[in-house]
Amino acid sequence: MDAEIVTLRDRLATTGAQGAAQAQRSFGDSGYQRLKHNIHQALLDRVDLESLQKLSQDQIRDELKLLVEHLLDEEVVAINDAERRNLTRDIQNEMLGFGPLELLLADPSVSDILVNTCSQVYVERRGKLELTDVRFSDDAHLMKIIDKIVSRVGRRIDESCPMVDARLPDGSRVNAIIPPLAIDGPIMSIRRFSADPLRLADLVNFKSMTKAMADILEGLGKAEINILISGGTGSGKTTMLNVISGFISPEERIVTIEDAAELQLQQPHVVRLETRPPNIEGQGEVTQRALVRNALRMRPDRIILGEVRGGEALDMLQAMNTGHEGSMATIHANTPRDALTRLENMISMAAASLPTKAMRQQISSAIGVVLQVSRLTDGKRKLISLQEITGMEGDVITMQEIFLFKQTGLGENGAVLGHFCATGVRPRFVDRLRTYGVSVPDSLFDPTRQFS
Repeated sequence: MDAEIVTLRDRLATTGAQGAAQAQRSFGDSGYQRLKHNIHQALLDRVDLESLQKLSQDQIRDELKLLVEHLLDEEVVAINDAERRNLTRDIQNEMLGFGPLELLLADPSVSDILVNTCSQVYVERRGKLELTDVRFSDDAHLMKIIDKIVSRVGRRIDESCPMVDARLPDGSRVNAIIPPLAIDGPIMSIRRFSADPLRLADLVNFKSMTKAMADILEGLGKAEINILISGGTGSGKTTMLNVISGFISPEERIVTIEDAAELQLQQPHVVRLETRPPNIEGQGEVTQRALVRNALRMRPDRIILGEVRGGEALDMLQAMNTGHEGSMATIHANTPRDALTRLENMISMAAASLPTKAMRQQISSAIGVVLQVSRLTDGKRKLISLQEITGMEGDVITMQEIFLFKQTGLGENGAVLGHFCATGVRPRFVDRLRTYGVSVPDSLFDPTRQFS
């Protein structure tokens, strides 16, 4: 292996760096980008990539550092030590990672990365958007990074298929859309997920819910009650799903179904399924509905859908009604009532001839609890409503709210003011929780207690 490193170094040392020497002598941002591009090209032209693949990641980084420094020593451009270190780091990221995105991906405070063409990159930290100084050389550079991301999960993006969902190695969700659909240039959105998943105690500490609400959620997970988690984009639906799934027994077989795999379940017996888009000929697509149907033949104890957005809603409800209790799903909606309406519309996509009352009966008998999560104006995410579905009255699904968050105003710094409280309603699922050994004191539902 050491011989391979020496061979690589000698191979590069015997050649010049004519491409890199074309960089501007006045070392501004454009000069830096040109120098980085040219040295990167020189490395690609002269390094034996097959030999590099035989080395470990750390060895490759060390070797690239030596090679880049060798090329820079031949340069006539003025460059200080800080710029030299940055250039070495950036070229390492280009060859081994995702280029300029690597610095943002290494920052644990970043929850979203929003790339608006090559010249503008925003991030979200603590619920607030910030413009960064991260830039791509041009649209071709950004396209190269996008293609590198999507190709790793067996997907493609081009003019015939200009939209794609993918994921990073750490599970972060990626969406990209390119011209002609994106008018100004390639657009990419990355939803980050923590390497150390949040737990219920963390959400209580962050004041996303109260201890009483957390105790109820823990009981719901253990007692195999079907749960629908509703909320807007970035409200924390997937995080909530991960947290509740943590209370599923390790003895149960769980099948997850997602468009782009992002759930981080900790149980030992988890089967992960992911949809597949059509190929270049428009064939081979595998939808969530097809995966739900296939999952029923896989002897699951619980089925977890990353997000319900189409005809798979009908198959999911039928699974919940036929022995797969404790299943969960997320849905985009602004209120629990809107979530049920959306679910009803999705069922009609799969069974247009099914009467409205029959659809609602399916929903009311399948789903036990609807959780509404929201990202407030100050960027904080909270569980703002926990509602139980109690059945039908005529043609209407009946629900009762158990806990809620009441917003009372805004503080001077824009922080949302308010408190959590119970409504005083004792839910019907309390008896089921107790049969599963979950202690639920009636004091949890005292409406006079308020929590900030």
